Amino acid sequence: YTKEDIEVDVDLEISVAGQSYRSQIDLIVCVDGGRTRFMAFKCAAASLGSREREILAAARLLGKNQIPLSVVSDGHTAIVLDTISGRKLGEGLDAIPSKEEAIEKLSKWVLLPFPEEKRERESLIFRSYDSMNVNVGRNIK
Repeated sequence: YTKEDIEVDVDLEISVAGQSYRSQIDLIVCVDGGRTRFMAFKCAAASLGSREREILAAARLLGKNQIPLSVVSDGHTAIVLDTISGRKLGEGLDAIPSKEEAIEKLSKWVLLPFPEEKRERESLIFRSYDSMNVNVGRNIK
């Protein structure tokens, strides 16, 4: 991927019980010249498994359509998840698709919006996990 393919600290604003909640997604990887968001990343220094649900919720809520892949990584290893089903697709940095693989996969997939009737619950899940992040610049007062 090129530098232009990666968005850093992408703003995410959701509503939970009528209250606005703002946060950020660590990294978004795009393909098609930046037109299509393909992977959402949560960078975590601790247990990766404990952050899977957070990045799934974020990838489901950002934008019109769900981002196809969700990834949690500490820079040494990674967990790659299918955003729609929540299933684990692979572990390790090698499980992260290359740009060429991403373009090929995307040509076969249909991007789907997240069901509106599930949005409030998913927003609550994201806020619950995200609000527990400590030592994050956006959470330091």
